[in-house]
Amino acid sequence: MAEEQTQPLDDKFYERADSFINLANEAITREEASAGQIANSLMFATSRFNAWVTAAGYQKGEDLAKEKEAILEFFTEQYRLMLSENIDSYVTNFNEYLGYSKENFKK
Repeated sequence: MAEEQTQPLDDKFYERADSFINLANEAITREEASAGQIANSLMFATSRFNAWVTAAGYQKGEDLAKEKEAILEFFTEQYRLMLSENIDSYVTNFNEYLGYSKENFKK
């Protein structure tokens, strides 16, 4: 189940995350979409990928269906913890993180 996915961070964790963030920032810079639209696409992609990773750990769809609520709780809690940590970081470093580019940010 989803508990198997709670592993310690490996040495490439932040490098991979940064590559996804850079891709999103490039899309905003190219004015392909607003930051909110890009965020929605990233969230959908993350949910789709997590559904695939989770489903791959089961032998039958029925077993996956039985665990759906526990899976949703696990991923929701993980996202909440990560989002909370990142918001705290932005609160602490607001001017450093946003001060120079805020005028270019599209919601």
